[in-house]
Amino acid sequence: MDGAGGPGKGPSHEALQSLSQRLQVQEKEMELVKAALAEALRLLRLQASPTSLQDSGMPAPTRDSSPAAPPGLPPTCTLSLVSRGTQTETEVEMEPSPGPPGLSNGPPDPQGGSEEPSGTQSEGGGSSSSGTGSPGGTGSPGILRLVHPPQRSDTARRNSSSSSSPSERPRQKLSRKAASSANLLLRSGSTESRCGKDPLSSPGGPGSRRSNYNLEGISVKMFLRGRPITMYIPSGIRSLEELPSGPPPETLSLDWVYGYRGRDSRSNLFVLRSGEVVYFIACVVVLYRPGGGPGGPGGGGQRHYRGHTDCVRCLAVHPDGVRVASGQTAGVDKDGKPLQPVVHVWDSETLLKLQEIGLGAFERGVGALAFSVADQGAFLCVVDDSNEHMLSVWDCSRGTKLAEIKKYKKPKFIPCFVFLPDGDILTGDSEGNILTWGRSVSDCKTPGRGGAKETYGIVAQAHAHEGSIFALCLRRDGTVLSGGGRDRRLVQWGPGLVALQETEIPEHFGAVRAIAEGLGSELLVGTTKNALLRGDLAQGFSPVIQGHTDELWGLCTHPFQNRFLTCGHDRQLCLWDGEGHALAWSIDLKKGIFLNSPSLLSQETGLCADFHPSGAAVAVGLNTGRWLVLDTETREIVSDFTDGNEQLSVVRYSPDGLYLAIGSHDNMIYIYSVSSDGAKSSRFGRCVGHSSFITHLDWSKDGNFIMSNSGDYEILYWDVAGGCKLLRNRYESRDREWATYTCVLGFHVYGVWPDGSDGTDINSLCRSHNERVVAVADDFCKVHLFQYPCARAKAPSLVYGGHGSHVTSVRFTHDDSHLISLGGKDASIFQWRVLGAGGAGPALVTPSRTPSLSPASSLDV
Repeated sequence: MDGAGGPGKGPSHEALQSLSQRLQVQEKEMELVKAALAEALRLLRLQASPTSLQDSGMPAPTRDSSPAAPPGLPPTCTLSLVSRGTQTETEVEMEPSPGPPGLSNGPPDPQGGSEEPSGTQSEGGGSSSSGTGSPGGTGSPGILRLVHPPQRSDTARRNSSSSSSPSERPRQKLSRKAASSANLLLRSGSTESRCGKDPLSSPGGPGSRRSNYNLEGISVKMFLRGRPITMYIPSGIRSLEELPSGPPPETLSLDWVYGYRGRDSRSNLFVLRSGEVVYFIACVVVLYRPGGGPGGPGGGGQRHYRGHTDCVRCLAVHPDGVRVASGQTAGVDKDGKPLQPVVHVWDSETLLKLQEIGLGAFERGVGALAFSVADQGAFLCVVDDSNEHMLSVWDCSRGTKLAEIKKYKKPKFIPCFVFLPDGDILTGDSEGNILTWGRSVSDCKTPGRGGAKETYGIVAQAHAHEGSIFALCLRRDGTVLSGGGRDRRLVQWGPGLVALQETEIPEHFGAVRAIAEGLGSELLVGTTKNALLRGDLAQGFSPVIQGHTDELWGLCTHPFQNRFLTCGHDRQLCLWDGEGHALAWSIDLKKGIFLNSPSLLSQETGLCADFHPSGAAVAVGLNTGRWLVLDTETREIVSDFTDGNEQLSVVRYSPDGLYLAIGSHDNMIYIYSVSSDGAKSSRFGRCVGHSSFITHLDWSKDGNFIMSNSGDYEILYWDVAGGCKLLRNRYESRDREWATYTCVLGFHVYGVWPDGSDGTDINSLCRSHNERVVAVADDFCKVHLFQYPCARAKAPSLVYGGHGSHVTSVRFTHDDSHLISLGGKDASIFQWRVLGAGGAGPALVTPSRTPSLSPASSLDV
């Protein structure tokens, strides 16, 4: 005990003294706050106007103070707009102004007095919302209520706001973290609780009124999974009625689809009578007209049939070369209801659906299609994906089923076959052999009706490829083409299976999946790595359509060119030319050797990316905590860093290019100083304070601040230039302007959230550079277009279909002329043209308040 009181006092004693001093300062601050509140209540009781409050000697509001109540509302009223019956609710609260003196910390968080690990509360959910339950209560949806708080005397208000003095607390309690003045205010009794409301049934929770009482700000509150998310309204907006309503005047038109589904489907490439090449990816059937000569560069144009509601799996072209049949797989809509597989028969010239066949008759999906030839395509044969692989024959004109049979044995070793003009059949098997099957008459008589029985037998055989043969194609000159899987060879065969000519497909394009004969000697080849090649056997092949082969997540657009970069689980980094509709370059992470490690990155995938404002460099975040900076011209890795060991979800350069922010799943944001060309980086600091993984972040226009979202619906603000400090007063950030807006949570975009959302329904969001519209990628295969700002609950939008999987990212090009969207599992990239209010084109898009899974053809523009 003597040692404890001597000069050798331990650090714990010094900490207790420091806490005691802080509590004394806060006690004095509380006295000032309570005095100011009492004076404000006294004046309000006298029904004084805001002008008279300022005349009575109270200080005027600061620059960040909220505006006065809208005209027509008494200053003591609360405007509460509540949308009930769903998990997504909105509450608008308006309090009297100006604010009382002595408040430096702004309005406290409405979730109560719980604190973040960093000593502050988040604007959204997370740990700070653990004490607030889901909104309940009764009443009609959209009810507008004016709530007058009861008048209280100065003495009553002082007594209800006071708490025990810190000096009277036991010494052992000094070791607890000292609460801020805002949290102490939250511990006091509230006017709303005195009104007799049940805190659990109140839409805003027990802290909804108290959160704005001390600075009289205006806030909007929404709920995700029962967690309240409070957002402060900018001071320039006096009423939400001033904000735009209705869908935006701009529309989207599908301009180009990158990719081809060759990795897991066959018989998916045909040439129409018009010379257009038809194939599919996601829910879209693409009609592509190549440009240039054989083996030359691409160009051409695309048209799209978008009548399907789920992924297309097979195609067949009618003998007339105009009509096309396409079959889709089974799926589910946003409510979990099944979408049944079906076959569409449509006109390739008008893109109009002529017939819908087999709705409700197939299981799992449609696996194969074929038109009859002898009777000019009057019948359509369909094989579904059920366990029995039902084969059915349909009347194309009436859409009725004529017959069906179970295919008990699914062919496993003959991937392809073709009929020759003389009636023989060629088959390609899994061992690389081509067999010729000829007709012969058996020696025995068929019992019953008599007559000889005609059979097919093997009359010739040739070992053509190493590994399986995936495709056979009969050419107009009578020769046959075969495509091998393992050896990637394309071979031309003459009569008697004599090899005439061959070529080898480059390894990075994959194996041959499908072959189609174009105009003249031109050939088109689809590959297992989702590429479409064009050329001939003599001059070789070059790609005209390329795409990713696995799930996509990373997307960024060039700061001043119509280019964009994508990355995903296939470990490919691809830079695309949006004007030429072609791949500019790609890098395979599996074969790249990086600065800090000579080993191959065989398991690392790209998940996020962003261009430096100079356009000379691009940063890519990987799934292991590593991030790279590439020179966009030389494609060399100029920086290689690792922060933590968890995946990175977002990388973002500041608008001046001086900083790079990296959001990680370890709940931290890493800040790096960057050279003028983006090539060199050095650690500047860390933003620590989120209680869950980082999902999105944006820089302010001056490059000094960051707004970030996390997995538990927090909205936090950071002063990066001031040392990566967490801004405890989020209210002061309500008027801050942001260089980009990709955060899915915030006042300017909270209206994009649909009813009943669980917080994961929106994967990506992007505001246009002209700040007129905001695009949203959702979990229901849709792209939405809203007006900006979108600050009204359940705002209407234009909904666009086409993707066959969750849409993972959307970004506008530098001039807002196009919008890029990524499909997840379908590995598709859509390039949409943005049409202005007076833009040309059919207006077939209908407004929707919630994600819709209606037929995509109704959304085609």
